[in-house]
Amino acid sequence: MATKKRYLVVGTGAIGSLVAEQLAADGHSVTTISRRGTGPQSSLITNVAGSANDAALLTKHAKDAAAIFNCVNPPYDRWPQEWPAIAAALLSAAEKSGAVLVTLSNLYAYGVPSGALTTDTPLRATYAKGQVRGQMWLDAKAAHDARKVRVAEVRASDFIGPKAFSTINRLVPSILAGKSVQTLGSADVPHTWTYTVDVAQTLIKCANNKAAWGKAWHVPSNPPRTQRQVINDLADAAGVKHVGVSVVPKTLLRVLGIFSSAMRELPITLYQFEKPFVMDDAATRKELGLKPTPWKEVLAKTVGK
Repeated sequence: MATKKRYLVVGTGAIGSLVAEQLAADGHSVTTISRRGTGPQSSLITNVAGSANDAALLTKHAKDAAAIFNCVNPPYDRWPQEWPAIAAALLSAAEKSGAVLVTLSNLYAYGVPSGALTTDTPLRATYAKGQVRGQMWLDAKAAHDARKVRVAEVRASDFIGPKAFSTINRLVPSILAGKSVQTLGSADVPHTWTYTVDVAQTLIKCANNKAAWGKAWHVPSNPPRTQRQVINDLADAAGVKHVGVSVVPKTLLRVLGIFSSAMRELPITLYQFEKPFVMDDAATRKELGLKPTPWKEVLAKTVGK
């Protein structure tokens, strides 16, 4: 019988909740920390209210934990202000507790791509949100190389799947209702979509595999699809007619940005949807033995079938 462990999950959004649920389903005990103290319900899960930048609190609950999962998601327009303190607190807790720190990240740190993105692609983002995510990894890797902590980073492209608040998921209700939808950037360039369940499974694999420590990994994802293709795929999976697809004008995004700080940030990363945005996950498949959930299953779960 496999040894049962204890884990700390910081952040109970879509991915943090899936990680906690999967660990509990495997018989492990889990403590979650989130602003409101809400999270999945299980006899093996304890949900705690607290701040992710509270190093003392994190250290307290990381005691005897096999790993800490950083699944925190600060407000989109507050990343440069909030991430440094959160990252420092998590590194401190990992160092003091001895727990492995596995961080959920994205592809922003690479900046504008010139081809398929691999984990060897330089971190060349020229905008603040991408730079702060890149610096988080550089700091964590430096601490790992100095043998202060054990870390791994898991990078995903845009989410698709249950519980995700994402570019494509926000369109699902309209697709199911037969209403036209609007996309960002272009509807017809290839884009990698990462299934939420695969993200959680990759995080857990990296926490428990010594070969994963000290490295960044891309979540195994299905072949890229354009936004129009995914919208049609979702309609087919739900058994409804294809809907009209148009693109949100850039001018409208700028106008909305006047009234919303979050909307103001969108044009900065619009390159991800204006040209091919493809993530290469070959290393993860080969070295960690992981593969993505079949696309048909991803679609069915996303539309609730």
